[in-house]
Amino acid sequence: MLTGVHVAFLGGDARQLEVIKKCVEMDATVTLIGFDNLESTFQGVHLKELEPKILEDVDCLILPIVGTDEDGYVESIFSKKKLKLTEEFLSHLPKTSKIYTGMARQYLKNLTNDLQIDLVELLDRDDVAIYNSIPTAEGTIMMTIQNTNFTIHGSNAIVLGFGRTGITLARVLGALGAKVKVGARRPEHLARIYEMGLQPFYISELAEQVKDVDLLYNTIPHIIVTAKVIANMPHHALIIDLASKPGGTDFRYAEKRGIKALLAPGLPGIVAPKTAGIIISNVLTKLILEQFGDQGGN
Repeated sequence: MLTGVHVAFLGGDARQLEVIKKCVEMDATVTLIGFDNLESTFQGVHLKELEPKILEDVDCLILPIVGTDEDGYVESIFSKKKLKLTEEFLSHLPKTSKIYTGMARQYLKNLTNDLQIDLVELLDRDDVAIYNSIPTAEGTIMMTIQNTNFTIHGSNAIVLGFGRTGITLARVLGALGAKVKVGARRPEHLARIYEMGLQPFYISELAEQVKDVDLLYNTIPHIIVTAKVIANMPHHALIIDLASKPGGTDFRYAEKRGIKALLAPGLPGIVAPKTAGIIISNVLTKLILEQFGDQGGN
């Protein structure tokens, strides 16, 4: 239980509702900031405005999946007000507190580092990333079907990257009957791709591998699908880039060449916010329990 632990939520999307629900069920004291248009009601939670002193007795501050932008603004679909996380605001957080978010941009990293506040990035964790790869793969399949006039079965598909998302997506595509190639850099990854019954290749060979591709999926968060690569692709091919913004595709050149290229980061929160929220809530509450044990908050 989280009895005596004060958890504050600043902004977020539908995924946060599952986290809030879990914290309430575990008897935490819950404060919501930036939820003034929230239609759902949670028994016993406190709705507050963004004021520095709110954080003075907070044990855990929970931010959205993308904590802030590079200017410090926090996104919230439940408020029309601008929410900015500033040094003045955060300086009121007790030094024993922790901030939890999905991923942190440099602004938030610098801010927490300067104030010596612990920052936990949940998407860095293998368990969260692997769980999230399931709705990501499902959402990717949905987008593929919506944007093609041919079946995945029998298509030539390429997955770039053999991380948590790449592995799950490659397996799902293969199960649907696609002929799957997977591009990676490390020899041991190529060996595992081969063991899975898929066709491995080195990323450096990408420009040659795409000549007959129907579906290209990128999970690598830097430019990998270059103009040179796109120039070798057939015009009917579809690119779905799953890497975080700005993705790893030269979208300008893809558009110029008439190849459909879609940037699709954050699919779990789009296609399955309830499941994505449950994934986060289960991991997050375990971390908070580890933080405080049975001793309660400040």
